[in-house]
Amino acid sequence: MDGVSDVEDARPWWNEENMSQYFQVGDQVLWNPSNGVAGLFIRSAEALAPETGLPTGLGPMESDECEVDLATFAAFVSTLIGRYERSNHPILHSLMEGFIATALVLVERGGAELPVPDANDGGWRDVQVSEHSAWPPGGQVGDVERWAALSAQHARAMPR
Repeated sequence: MDGVSDVEDARPWWNEENMSQYFQVGDQVLWNPSNGVAGLFIRSAEALAPETGLPTGLGPMESDECEVDLATFAAFVSTLIGRYERSNHPILHSLMEGFIATALVLVERGGAELPVPDANDGGWRDVQVSEHSAWPPGGQVGDVERWAALSAQHARAMPR
């Protein structure tokens, strides 16, 4: 198969008439990204779901709309942040950071509050041991201001 067919097969909701997709709660649009970005976001959520053991809260893409179950999505994002913060592994952080920052924008736009993950839940802890490790840059993992700045940066790039 050529690369185009593989891409189309990976996106069963792809519709050439639609230039973008809507992530929404009822009639409230949270985000209106391009098809490619929407697909990558959904696939990233699906890839990260096993890290939490929770459903993502993202419904199927039907036509050009994805209904977000905000309470479920907020719990998923909160648990991802907890997973992130239990690790100091820079590659794990890098792989998760962009998704979490984008997801935080959706949670904020939906008006939801994140449940606070239990820091003592005994979950996985990845440790990167290196005398040259500079993670996290400029502060502690879990720094609320850093998350706020990163999600604000993402929000500016996320049309509704």
